[in-house]
Amino acid sequence: MTSIGRQLALLAGALAFSCSASAAVSVEEAAQLDATLTPMGAERAGNADGSIPAWSPQNLVIPDNFVPGSDHYPDPYAGEAPLYTVTADNWGEHEPVLTEGTREMFRKLGQHGFRMLVYPSKRTAEAPDWYYANTRKNATGAQLVAGGQKIEGNLPGVPFPVPQSGLEVLWNHMVRYAEPASQTYDVYYVGSNGKPVLSTTAFSTSIFPAFAAPDEEVGDKAWAKLRIDYKAPARRAGEILLVHEPGSDYTAGKGRQAWQYLTGQRRVRLAPAVAFDTPNPAVAGTSTYDDAGIWNGSPERYDWELLGKQEKLVPASNYALLFEQRVEDLLGEKFLAPEFVRWEKRRVWVVEGTLKPGVRHLYSKRRLYIDEDTWTALAGETYDGKGALWRVSYTYSARLYDRKSGASASGAYDLLQGIYNLNGKPIPGEFRNGVDRDDRHFTARGMARSGVR
Repeated sequence: MTSIGRQLALLAGALAFSCSASAAVSVEEAAQLDATLTPMGAERAGNADGSIPAWSPQNLVIPDNFVPGSDHYPDPYAGEAPLYTVTADNWGEHEPVLTEGTREMFRKLGQHGFRMLVYPSKRTAEAPDWYYANTRKNATGAQLVAGGQKIEGNLPGVPFPVPQSGLEVLWNHMVRYAEPASQTYDVYYVGSNGKPVLSTTAFSTSIFPAFAAPDEEVGDKAWAKLRIDYKAPARRAGEILLVHEPGSDYTAGKGRQAWQYLTGQRRVRLAPAVAFDTPNPAVAGTSTYDDAGIWNGSPERYDWELLGKQEKLVPASNYALLFEQRVEDLLGEKFLAPEFVRWEKRRVWVVEGTLKPGVRHLYSKRRLYIDEDTWTALAGETYDGKGALWRVSYTYSARLYDRKSGASASGAYDLLQGIYNLNGKPIPGEFRNGVDRDDRHFTARGMARSGVR
């Protein structure tokens, strides 16, 4: 059986997956991580027509003008010409490799000039050797319990490199590999009148405690600790948001912890509303908190189904967008300037969440397209209560070529209201690897000490 055949055979049991527990795969299946699969669970081989290459981290291009330690990542593919352009006139020819959200973008925005410049696909992602070793152990040792709300027996690595269900793929995205970083960034939304509005300027710092002790089970460790210090607009300047995201457990009392420092109150308070479908003030409410990164937070409100692995055009290798362009220059009247967005054909896991009966959320359904090489969601769609496609989201990512991690920004198009946003893109020169703060920076007490108007 081919690698694709073996993985698709595993998908056959996805619909019958029991949310009470999921078993680890067999030793024989896990052995494919040293054979037909990469150490993180992607297919090593390219696709049949060669439009997706084989996994080849050794083929990473590092530009001559990169200065190690500078934290600036020039586009290594700046001289590369697009293979083709998808436009309003020819998008039907490419429909099989377009996500449903992208098809709707052409239906609604194609006449306004929306187009996709498609470039040669790159598969150079990699992670540390200890991460690979832990992933091999997780394949036969980690399992979902408590209705899919908790992973037991997982070391810092991909928990389910040979996934058997939608929840397993979703968890792989939720606790994907990352390294500490900090940045200053501007967030804009563009209204239906085509005018950009600065909604936030902020300084963010992120650390990932789950990866700090590679030999220990994740257990109660946080996957991420994120702190955002707001600088603008004036009404929010001085506010602070702190989030601790769990690495393996969203059961009652074990999920996300969040705190806010509000200048008007001059105190730190718990912020349980920083989750799910609460409108995110950083983007002026044009997306929800759980839209960040296409998806984040507890999976508890949806039934998750694995639709298989597909070949799709998604944003990838967006060095110029992330590190070289000012966000103001990216903002068109109805969509990001197409000349600055790089698209590649990738194999992605497709996961669909349907709102559970009797549970409340703005979105009745959501779909994620998760990159097989990095387990990062690169595209997504959300549907309103009547089943209409509402918002289309994309992640604009790039590998940091002197490290084992990447950087990214995300944006969402509200197709019902005709507005869109771009969140998390660093101001050129304001991205930094690592965090020059101690652990106290990521505590409620540390927030209180630094909270000033």
